[in-house]
Amino acid sequence: MQRKVKKNPKDKNLKVKLEEAKAAGKNYKYYDIARDFARLASEKSCLGGNKSVIVTGGGPGIMEAGNRGSYDAGAKSIGLNITLPMEQGPNPYVSPELCFQFHYFAVRKMHFVMRSKALIVSPGGFGTFDEFFEVLTLIQTGKNSVIPIVLIGKKFWNDVFNLKNLVKYGVISKSDINLFKFAETGQEAWDI
Repeated sequence: MQRKVKKNPKDKNLKVKLEEAKAAGKNYKYYDIARDFARLASEKSCLGGNKSVIVTGGGPGIMEAGNRGSYDAGAKSIGLNITLPMEQGPNPYVSPELCFQFHYFAVRKMHFVMRSKALIVSPGGFGTFDEFFEVLTLIQTGKNSVIPIVLIGKKFWNDVFNLKNLVKYGVISKSDINLFKFAETGQEAWDI
């Protein structure tokens, strides 16, 4: 990409793509962490006949990492895919018989939350924030039982939203910050 920009320095589209690629490069480590967590959780849940499985959005990127970690452990995983104009279909690691296609976000989120025993949230965009805040709101208001919520990458989360300011402005309680924990590795997330 850098070579293309050097050859075409006035091409704004190439410059934008290069900047996007550089930004995305900062998040590659989160793929490995998600894959490691899913592998650990799948291995541990298979012991004693437990039927817990990893559930992701079924798409590429970090969602793929979750399904791939289960695949690495020889376990099945669920993909709750959604029809979007800018995303391709399910990733190849979703168990085919557990791949579901949704048209509406609300129904998809309901299925994410209904049977969840924990929520692991890796860095992501608007969709990730939407799902994360939905679960936080349901727990905060007592509409969902309390489950462990683990945010992967404390620096990322502290950079993108300022929890202390949410408390300072009185829009959340100080105790709401205790609804989730931070982890930097798959093992730390599993331990939580």
